[in-house]
Amino acid sequence: MVGPVRTRTEVVSELTAPGQAFEVVVVQTDRGPQRRFRNAPASLAEVVAEARSEAEYYVYGNERRTFEETHQRSMALAHALVADFGVRPGDRVAISMRNRPEWIVGLAAASAAGAVAVALNSMWSTEEFHHGLRDSGAAVLLADGERVTQLAGLGGSVPVVLAVDADDVELRRVPGDVFDLLAILDQAGQGSPEQMLRPPVEAGSEDPATIFYTSGSTGLPKGVLSNHRQVVHALLSWELDTLVAATLAGAVRPADDQGGPSRPRRQTSSLLAVPLFHVTGCHAVALLAFRAQRRIVAMPRWDAAEAARLIESERIDAFVATPAMVADLLAEASTSGRDLSSLRLVGGGGAPRPPEQVRRISSSFDRAAPNNGWGMTETNAIGAGVTGVDYVARPEVSGRPSVVLDLRVVDESGAALEPGEPGELQVRGSSVFTEYWGHPEATAAAFVDGWFRTGDVAVIDADGFVTIVDRIKDLIIRGGENIGCGQVEAALTEHPLVREVAVYGVPDERLGEEVGATVYGPAGLDPEELQEFLVGRVARFAIPQYLTVTMTPLARTATGKIFKRQVRAEALADLRAAGLLGSSNPNA
Repeated sequence: MVGPVRTRTEVVSELTAPGQAFEVVVVQTDRGPQRRFRNAPASLAEVVAEARSEAEYYVYGNERRTFEETHQRSMALAHALVADFGVRPGDRVAISMRNRPEWIVGLAAASAAGAVAVALNSMWSTEEFHHGLRDSGAAVLLADGERVTQLAGLGGSVPVVLAVDADDVELRRVPGDVFDLLAILDQAGQGSPEQMLRPPVEAGSEDPATIFYTSGSTGLPKGVLSNHRQVVHALLSWELDTLVAATLAGAVRPADDQGGPSRPRRQTSSLLAVPLFHVTGCHAVALLAFRAQRRIVAMPRWDAAEAARLIESERIDAFVATPAMVADLLAEASTSGRDLSSLRLVGGGGAPRPPEQVRRISSSFDRAAPNNGWGMTETNAIGAGVTGVDYVARPEVSGRPSVVLDLRVVDESGAALEPGEPGELQVRGSSVFTEYWGHPEATAAAFVDGWFRTGDVAVIDADGFVTIVDRIKDLIIRGGENIGCGQVEAALTEHPLVREVAVYGVPDERLGEEVGATVYGPAGLDPEELQEFLVGRVARFAIPQYLTVTMTPLARTATGKIFKRQVRAEALADLRAAGLLGSSNPNA
């Protein structure tokens, strides 16, 4: 006999009730009331330690590491950081490398040493890389050979460098102390005593844990500082969402889960294609795998053909990535003939997802449910999420809010709006970051009465679904990468012949947005020369794909500011007329 159909609200209430694994309590804070998981681990080091097992955790090329090996190597590095390199609680340990297993080992080690793990974007220009090191005040840097080369010419204080995969030529160029990271980690295989497998420092839930850099609308990237509680609550929020979805689908009952990490009979696996310096790759894929005992197959760089090969050979269940990567995989799936039938979930976040892509996911893969979410670096990647039939039915939405977050939409005066009315999206709750590192004024400006001002224009409907409409901030999101227009404008104006410049987003079906720029300068100023000029000044993905040079001053507002909206509209009209931009795009 079939029982009554339960709503999502009812299932969430059951799973978060007193005595349940995901019991939620309300805590009063200086940012207002917050819902928190009573049984949450205190720190990231505890998350890693609780997951110790001989199950396979991390696959990278020919390397395959178990959860136990990952824990042992993390503890070996943590004790070395404290005993050999003088790292103290609160010190910063920077990480800049491809998605190697040492990346996650480094983060876990920093946590166990009471330090703050600083994720540096491995695609940054040399200037941005140096800025991240100086801004964070890192005492130690974990880096691969590609990043070690960028240390040459770094003036001032140089952190201790623990290098992996770097040759002698690269190492000789480093103006400081360099040590072999793999030699330190290999100590874990020499029968470490039990006391060396425990963290040298016990971090608390309110202690600082991570700094992830995010591009604002102007200037160099800012560091987003979060504590252990904020990161751990993001992980448990995803766990709860997964359990809610499974319960509603009839796969499990709430009583089946009574606490602790889940231990599925068949180990599931995820493809890690998003860089670990993004909270999506680090939190939603790599860290989320510990309690679930999920296997991670990591890619050093994105390649759709290689991704399809790995999905087939490793029988990957989940692929969480930006819409651009998903579009590439869809195209590869239609031509390669690879067996991708193991996929159960395809989606992610990082940029708006075209509704047509949602439908293609549902139709292109035999058993894979499309998935989407809205989150920010400042919320530790959670916010709202949607999957399966709900998403197919409403492909424009970002989902319903996380249990540990409150979301609201306000008008320009800060008054809360009714369902269906667009306004600025604001968020508060247990995963929202602590501060912008070293920028107290920016932190203060980002919050109002405990609510974080996201800069996004959104609508929340009567059913609680959130739809992102637009962005208030002058920010481009290209394939999940945040690009500050002001930073690109500043770099362009360094060219001696550039007089005025406006940088803006150009709609793109695959990446969501491309970078466009209109430059006012003299005759003979060559767009390709300007693009070449930007190499090394901004990240490669921030160099404008569409660059127009005009000999006419840019349009201005009555107050004398560049009227960017008009400049952008004129540029898009010219691109359409030239056949370079599809006129059918509603955002164009």
